[in-house]
Amino acid sequence: ALGFTLPGFASIPAADSRHAQMSAQTGMRIVDMVWEDLKPSDLLTAASIDNAVTTCLALSGSTNAIVHMIALARRAGIELTLERYDELARRTPVLANIRPTGQYLMEDFYYAGGLRAMLKELGELIDGAQRTVNGRTLGENIGEAEIFNDEVIRRRVTPVMPDTGLAVLRGNLAPDGAVIKPGAADPSLHVHTGRAVVFRDYNDMAARIDDDALDIDAQCVIVLQHAGPVGAPGMPEWGQLPIPKKLLQQGVRDMVRISDARMSGTSYGACVLHVAPESFIGGPLALVRDGDLIELDVPQRKLNVLITDDELARRKAQWVAPAPRFTRGYGAMHQIHVMQADKGCDFDFLQR
Repeated sequence: ALGFTLPGFASIPAADSRHAQMSAQTGMRIVDMVWEDLKPSDLLTAASIDNAVTTCLALSGSTNAIVHMIALARRAGIELTLERYDELARRTPVLANIRPTGQYLMEDFYYAGGLRAMLKELGELIDGAQRTVNGRTLGENIGEAEIFNDEVIRRRVTPVMPDTGLAVLRGNLAPDGAVIKPGAADPSLHVHTGRAVVFRDYNDMAARIDDDALDIDAQCVIVLQHAGPVGAPGMPEWGQLPIPKKLLQQGVRDMVRISDARMSGTSYGACVLHVAPESFIGGPLALVRDGDLIELDVPQRKLNVLITDDELARRKAQWVAPAPRFTRGYGAMHQIHVMQADKGCDFDFLQR
């Protein structure tokens, strides 16, 4: 969708022999691109970035893509914001009926017509005038594409979801934004208020989550602190927090879980991720206490802890910053210069 891959090669299954074809044709094209002096900066535009975001949303793709796309765009001097992501999410139907939002696998998606077929079905939501690595426009590359199984790649009149493949949340708990994949969550949790059960870091969570004495029920909201870019460090894929064993034994399969971490694109559940600013640097997530009521409202894009502004300010005044993770070397440079999730988690000195 960005124009960096030869047509038809974006989603080849691991065991498919077309990988050999892809390798040979890509190698030959790279040589020609050198002679043509065709560079990434010649292809990246605000419109091609929008194409990539729209594609991710139509796939109900990985929440990680939000961080990566923002970083990539900003390296190219293009301002991609969470607001733009959510604006595109509100107009883009989910067409890929693949897990965890849908029923099928990426292999099925490829043989149903693949990315070209889905892009063509998106129609005017994709800017086909954008240049690509083979010298043709995106529209020319997808012009003859077909959907061979419209249960796997849905038509726009029968989408998996009419919109909101990913959603950006805001509120007093995430003033700079947080994200959720609604299609991967139990719909009954899209609007939910529950009592917070707070873990101060991953080790605390791992030590106590399966303790039978843990005061938790299915309506609670699990909160993990210190899992962000600085606090973890490195914002690891801890966001699909485990459901306590005693609740699993009761048949509970989803709960609202909130963190400043990431999660894998194949993960599922009502997991709110990328909370910014992160807790380790004093974001509001650091101020949540056991028993606080937390409000999640995906349709209204809200994420709040239900305490007064005065109480939130009082807690902030009492908050004590944790000791730095590093005092020298690469780690020290990282914690000084890494940006928050809403800015792409890139180093500040690498963005334009």
